[in-house]
Amino acid sequence: MCSVPLAVMMISSLLASKGRNKLEWYDVCNSIGTGLKEDNNLDNMRKVLSLSYYDMPSHMRSCLSYLSMFPEDFEIDKHRVIWLWIAEGFIQPREQGKSLLETGESYVSELINRSMIQPTGYDPYLDQVVSCRVHDMVLDLICSLSSEENFVTVWKGESQPSSVSKKVRRLSLQNGKDGHGKLEATIMSMERVRSVVVFLPAIEHAPSLENLSVLRVLDLEGCDLSQGNSLKYLGNLLHLRYLGLSCTNIHQLPEEIGNLRSLQILNVDRNRISSWPSTIVLLTHLMRLELSDEYERAPPKGIRSLTSLEVLHGLSINDDSRDTMEDLGHLTELKSLTINFNFRDWNDGLEKSLVESLNKLHKVQDLRFYSGGCCLDGWVSTPRHLRTLDLSTGCWFSTLPAWMSSSLLPDLVVLGIRVRQLQQEDLEILGRLPALRFLGLNVDLQDVGIHRRFTVAACSFPCLFDCWLGGGFGGHLVFEQGAMPRLTKLWLKLPVQQVTEINGGFDLGLGNLYCLCRPSRLCCNLEAPVHRRRTRQGLQ
Repeated sequence: MCSVPLAVMMISSLLASKGRNKLEWYDVCNSIGTGLKEDNNLDNMRKVLSLSYYDMPSHMRSCLSYLSMFPEDFEIDKHRVIWLWIAEGFIQPREQGKSLLETGESYVSELINRSMIQPTGYDPYLDQVVSCRVHDMVLDLICSLSSEENFVTVWKGESQPSSVSKKVRRLSLQNGKDGHGKLEATIMSMERVRSVVVFLPAIEHAPSLENLSVLRVLDLEGCDLSQGNSLKYLGNLLHLRYLGLSCTNIHQLPEEIGNLRSLQILNVDRNRISSWPSTIVLLTHLMRLELSDEYERAPPKGIRSLTSLEVLHGLSINDDSRDTMEDLGHLTELKSLTINFNFRDWNDGLEKSLVESLNKLHKVQDLRFYSGGCCLDGWVSTPRHLRTLDLSTGCWFSTLPAWMSSSLLPDLVVLGIRVRQLQQEDLEILGRLPALRFLGLNVDLQDVGIHRRFTVAACSFPCLFDCWLGGGFGGHLVFEQGAMPRLTKLWLKLPVQQVTEINGGFDLGLGNLYCLCRPSRLCCNLEAPVHRRRTRQGLQ
């Protein structure tokens, strides 16, 4: 019975892709045929799925078929599979100026629109799908077609793999059962394997890398490599483009990783890396570098050579890596950057190096700094494509930057900042940001006049639904009727005594925030003098 709604979605998605052309609709009807009138649900479903599959362009069929590398009901991270597609060469830019990652995201959207994959995770701030899964019946279809075409070989610990071909092109190890021999004994030839994806239950059966000379993709994410020699001969994989080692319990990478000059994606996130090989700076074709942020180890000097980087996450900068901040200014292709600052003492020279680098990153879209404690007033260049800016845990501005306006930041969705001084005009500027959905704004108490008042005006923050206001909104904060019309979550940190003394009460106009429909969505951290704290508890 579950196949009936899937068939309806498939046909409707297929017809939607045909637009209003009546002849194409008739072609779809004729292709399905009269067999749907018969009582053979599985065959009919297979016919509908096959029709939808072959209606797609060839590059989309390759991308969908590649999902047979993942087990049944597996939740697939969107970015993980897009970078796998990129490494395989399935994605080519369709529009000038559009990156491979952006093109891959459009592929995911198209597969969802065609009902070939189902979204499972969603980022409400960026309004994007973050994970998906393949419906069981769609997976059966692409596994069958992949096996017939020797596109993917799936091994689940059985004595006979899904592909009968002696030459394996792409190998997915999904399970390992006791009582069966080694994988090498099961499959006769692996010299031409281009991709190997191993899942935790099958890690004991992972093939040796010694003879996989043409391998392009090696994904061991989530596998425990602490006891084995799975990375032995890694330096021999001269054609490798994708190396996925996230959450594999490794403590170091071999120096031979510098041999992998074709490497485009390196992910070692969620590992406690004790030291980085100096040869990592030789990987000049890297587009995505996911470092481990669980251990405060800075990368080696010279990352300025990685000029192809578009994504750099988990970068740790401490007292031993001050040159790294200058190196960042050479990575002008960066679109997403995450940094953990571990300096004991900031100085003017360090701040200057950082802001000089920021002024050169014109393509950055997502920027997150953790810790820090430095002043960014020298950051004057407008990052026009900025979507996410989170500096709220340390770095600060003296005043709101001049480039933070609706005309210069039309795509800004997430904003977390600290400012020393805030004027009513600044709050109005932020309120005009057209796409802003999350605001975390912290104003330092020490530089704000005790009687300063702030008004959140009507029609301001039109798309905001999550808001955190802390620090020195000290005197008075009022929400006018029509302000923040979509706000569903509000966190306030206010000094109770100042608010009540200035306003003669505690009416902030919260009743004008119509979408705060449940009390649990409003959190007020009310700072009161110790001797009054008991009487103020009723306000919390």
